[in-house]
Amino acid sequence: MEGYALVTGATSGIGLEIALNFARDGIHLILVARREEKLNEIRDRIEAQYGVKVLVLAKDLTREEAPDEIHEEVEKRGIRVDYLINNAGFGSFGRLKDTDYEKEKDLVKLNVLSLLQMNKLFIPAMVERHFGYVMNVASLAAFMPGPVMANYYASKAYVLSLSEAMHEELKEEGVKVSALCPGPVRTEFQERAEMKKTDTAKAFIMEAKKVADAGYLGLWRGKAVVIPGTFEKMVPVLTKLMPRCLVRKAAFLSQKE
Repeated sequence: MEGYALVTGATSGIGLEIALNFARDGIHLILVARREEKLNEIRDRIEAQYGVKVLVLAKDLTREEAPDEIHEEVEKRGIRVDYLINNAGFGSFGRLKDTDYEKEKDLVKLNVLSLLQMNKLFIPAMVERHFGYVMNVASLAAFMPGPVMANYYASKAYVLSLSEAMHEELKEEGVKVSALCPGPVRTEFQERAEMKKTDTAKAFIMEAKKVADAGYLGLWRGKAVVIPGTFEKMVPVLTKLMPRCLVRKAAFLSQKE
């Protein structure tokens, strides 16, 4: 039985670019996102170009039932998931007192709870086979508090902490877990979050392909934390050296309200 790569948030940005990397290497795909029409377009393109099998599952991962439905569908089809890429996520912009509660709740459901569920559902079988790769997409935001995007930054801190712990727990079980921590990326994410960046912050925006390529290489190498970019690698060090009051002020000043 051939192993598949399951990628969430697969219709654009980092998720799509990572999926294309797997396809180039001849690995079959399960693509998960909300937009079925877009998923079907991508499936047809990838199958024609790379000759791999592509299963598409149109699921909204803010629904609590969605991860179970994905797992049940995969099990029903007898598909083996060897590579799990938890990429789906979104952000919200604005002071927490002003943002919409339902949107903030959906953010936690998607960025935190669905990621937890997907790991819980698919990792046990990897451990049984003593083989598997998992990438949880976090962010440089995970290393600091984020005024004006407080809930998003907090959610990515969860992803990073969980992933590093899983890396230690599972490395002797044959399962490699990585956290991908990019800085700002040119994707649909900013539009959905209604983000506004200063001109200085905009200068550091990376292309999704470059981030995906770095994450893909780091995954194969079994790196616990992957930070694409040269300057970006300095951020965790600086946040440890600087007083917390300056870290949160700098994060605040990088945003525009």
